[in-house]
Amino acid sequence: MLSYVKSILAGSIVAVTLATSALAAGVDVNATTTGLALRGYDPVSYFKAGEPQAGDINITAEYKGATYRFASEDNKKAFEADPAHFAPQYGGFCAFGTAMGYKFDGDPKVWKIVDNKLYLNLSKAVSERWNEDVPGYVQTANEKWTGIEFKNPGELQ
Repeated sequence: MLSYVKSILAGSIVAVTLATSALAAGVDVNATTTGLALRGYDPVSYFKAGEPQAGDINITAEYKGATYRFASEDNKKAFEADPAHFAPQYGGFCAFGTAMGYKFDGDPKVWKIVDNKLYLNLSKAVSERWNEDVPGYVQTANEKWTGIEFKNPGELQ
């Protein structure tokens, strides 16, 4: 009985954490309250360097109302030439959460490129679940995104 209560409490804590992180996000782009996307990581670096690299505060570009930072001027130019290619899917919200019909914070350190598109997830544990059926979750998330893209994360709770 005690383990059952502990698991319910742990689940409740996770749910509250997810809800509060989602409420801090924007409407269609997951950005900090200052409008910074990907917590300052360079979106192009995932594709070119194969890992997230911190962006320079002096090398930025705007896309869909969010500010993106870049590790180099070359990365900024590549982004500006095709921002939809380099920007994370679902506005940077968690890919698994999107498949569930919610907007949770996407962690720029928990990522995967699939079919030349960048996806973020909330945590490593969530990413492991998402990895169990990436094509299925991507398909479901694509379908759900059209209905939730312009909704405030709090409306989806």
